[in-house]
Amino acid sequence: MICMQVAVSYCIHSIAMDSTHILAIRHGETDWNVNNRIQGHIDIALNAQGMWQARQVGHALAQDTLHAVYASDLQRALVTAQHIASHHQLNVSSLPGLRERHYGLFEGLTWSEIQATYPEDAGLWKNRVPDWTPENGGESLIMLHQRVEHMVNRLASEHIGQQIAIVTHGGVLDIIYRMATGQDLQVARSWGLRNTAINRLLWTPQGLKLVGWADERHLEETPRDDKSA
Repeated sequence: MICMQVAVSYCIHSIAMDSTHILAIRHGETDWNVNNRIQGHIDIALNAQGMWQARQVGHALAQDTLHAVYASDLQRALVTAQHIASHHQLNVSSLPGLRERHYGLFEGLTWSEIQATYPEDAGLWKNRVPDWTPENGGESLIMLHQRVEHMVNRLASEHIGQQIAIVTHGGVLDIIYRMATGQDLQVARSWGLRNTAINRLLWTPQGLKLVGWADERHLEETPRDDKSA
């Protein structure tokens, strides 16, 4: 039996032996998050708030049983994952396949700069056109979905009967949510993707199911401007 209360709590009374429990977590905050600057594959470090968030999520998951921790190889995700893994005597496996969507020419720009410089492309992005591909090596939503689906299925199938953590990026988590709920790629997002919120899913060979989404209780313990961060 699986009980779910989205963004608040969860309970699991039994674990099917053909399933894998997944904790899917977005990296801590960066200065580019604060400034709404597109990061994509650019390797941006956590800021002070992001480091505090990484410590908080590590403490929040310290009592969970984890068998493996995976992360994007970009430092904002990798460092966040290390704070989780340190409580479980695990090493983090870093995987380029868990990186954020590649935004091509958009990377390094703010939304206002994108609108001013690439107005036509900005409209296609805003309207979530599935096959629109940003120039200069970018990924379409279809390409991103295929990459994320492959990675989730691969990692989960290697840990049947176990629980794993995957620390990644907002765009990847958006796809994971859509996989678990059947949301179309073009549907406007109405679910949270806050930095280091804890999202719980159950994987079976038949697909993903949502157990709990956007648990942020560990981020309510200390004010944002805490000087110890």
